[in-house]
This record gives sequence, structure tokens and C-alpha cells, in this order.
Amino acid sequence: MSDLTVDVTHLYISSGHNYFGRHGKGSESHEIVACEEIELVTGRGVVNDRFFDYEEDYKGQITLFDHATYEGVKERFKLPDLEPSAFRRNVVVKGADLNELIGAHFSLGEVELTGSQEAKPCYWMDEACAPGVDRFLRGYGGLRCRIVKGGKLGKGSKTLKRL
Repeated sequence: MSDLTVDVTHLYISSGHNYFGRHGKGSESHEIVACEEIELVTGRGVVNDRFFDYEEDYKGQITLFDHATYEGVKERFKLPDLEPSAFRRNVVVKGADLNELIGAHFSLGEVELTGSQEAKPCYWMDEACAPGVDRFLRGYGGLRCRIVKGGKLGKGSKTLKRL
């Protein structure tokens, strides 16, 4: 993959977990907040997000989601009003194959990340979006990353570069 220009279309934080770690307990209703810019801290996460300092060397300090997958869910499940916040990922990007970044060290604008693994969907996606979304998202749930070099990340066009 050569340098790409991608669009950061949405940025989100949430102070609490609605689904993560909630098996058998029911979902919660922590607000997810849309942001124009988020602050990433090396090795710790996104400031004011539920995974900030979650655990040492956590593989999901920040999560990315593909805008094309979001659009695919809206179309396939006839959900024209579905917001990308429903997926509870921090960053929605347009123009990159996130699966190609699993195991990669890359920059997105001024920040540097390593792709840890797919942000695998789970049965909660059927509650958050519609029945069947969990299965539809398998293999396209997004990307969990570690933050190698923190900084600010805002919406708009960014260069994504493998390092």
C-alpha cells in the first residue's frame, strides 16, 4: 500500500461501555459524543474515551471503522437514518482498506498507530443496528490500534502512510 489520502468523516468518544464486557448484563446507554477533533495519548488511548488507560498496552486504544462498511449496512438493512456512531468506533475513515492495516505501523495525519486486530463485531450489533448486522460485519468490523505517537486528529483529508 502506498501513501493514501483518506477522509476522516466522523470522530467519537464515550465515557462508558454500552456493550463491551456486558454479556449477560444487558446494554447500557452511555452517550457517544461526536467531535471535530480528538486527542490521542501514546500508549494510553483517546482522552475522555472509555478505553483511555483501560489496561497497559491495550490493543484497542483507538478504533477505526470504514465509511464504506457503514454505507453498506445502511443499504443492506434499509436503515437510511442509521448514524455511524451506532458502531461505537472512535474514527470513521473513507478511502482505506482497514484489514490491510492489521499488523502494520502507519501514520494518519500527525499520529502513528499500529493495527492490532479486527475490531470484531458481536451480537450487540444486532441490538445497536438491526438483526443480522453482526453477521454482515464479520471480517469488516473495523480496526483496533495501539497509539505509537499521540497528537491531535481532526476531521477532513489526511495522509495515511505505512511506516
